[in-house]
Amino acid sequence: MRIVTRPDFDGIVSAVIIQEAEEINAPTLWIEPSQVQNREAEIREGDIMANLPHDPRCSVWFDHHFSNKTEEKIEGAFEIAPSAAGVAYKYYKSTNRLAKDYDELIRWTDIIDAAELNEDQVLRPEDYPYILLSMTVKNRDDSDPPYWNRLVSMLRDQTIHEVMADPEVKQRCDEVVEENRLYVDILKQHTVIHQDAVSIADFRSMETVPSGNRFLTYSLFPQTRASVKIRYANPDKKVVLMSIGHSIFNPTCRVNVGKLLSTYGGGGHPGAGGCSLDARDADRVLDEVLAILGANREI
Repeated sequence: MRIVTRPDFDGIVSAVIIQEAEEINAPTLWIEPSQVQNREAEIREGDIMANLPHDPRCSVWFDHHFSNKTEEKIEGAFEIAPSAAGVAYKYYKSTNRLAKDYDELIRWTDIIDAAELNEDQVLRPEDYPYILLSMTVKNRDDSDPPYWNRLVSMLRDQTIHEVMADPEVKQRCDEVVEENRLYVDILKQHTVIHQDAVSIADFRSMETVPSGNRFLTYSLFPQTRASVKIRYANPDKKVVLMSIGHSIFNPTCRVNVGKLLSTYGGGGHPGAGGCSLDARDADRVLDEVLAILGANREI
């Protein structure tokens, strides 16, 4: 039996809950949603998938993304909810398969994944341990998967204060704080505003995609109701990644982002999502997306 999930904080916590409830006897498979959508991932019988699109080859599935809803009969649970981890936690609590209380961990995972943050939490994540910890979960190089696995292990057995005191966690947190500091100027330099309503951060001109607090754009450009971020997926520049989000401080965007991006092979929630594009089509898709976001009509 194996966990298959996504390398973000919701995926990490989903793995914590599933490991606590199930007899897991194989290493976690960490993959991105596009690998499921494109049938690139080797999903097999016995796999427990979480925080990813459904694959009929798995045995159990937990998710909460609007665009991933399926009419297939599944083992597990699907619910439009703040986090996939919360969906799994509710399911396993109802079947009395959890010996530990993870209420606090799930509460913060819900807050983080649903972006229900206030401005102080956005500007000073270092004052909020769970938020800062979530920002250390990145998918950059071969050093990251062992870190994800360690976080799963630590969050199962340790308090948040013990986790934050771990030397590797502390080092990564310090790096995040510095990245966030630098990210402010990078965002200002590479962001344009469309119709005084949508911020577009275009990092395609940068050799290295900058890392930083994804919510900062809403504080820096408070007049906007949505943000778009575009960047190359790999150095060969053949694939462009596009992310779109509703402002968490200006809740006036009416476009269902997950539904919009599902037309381009991506997906997500009504308020946030992403997709992968052929670089040759990226500007055309960007123009189409901006026209829809600018019109601000429900779709």
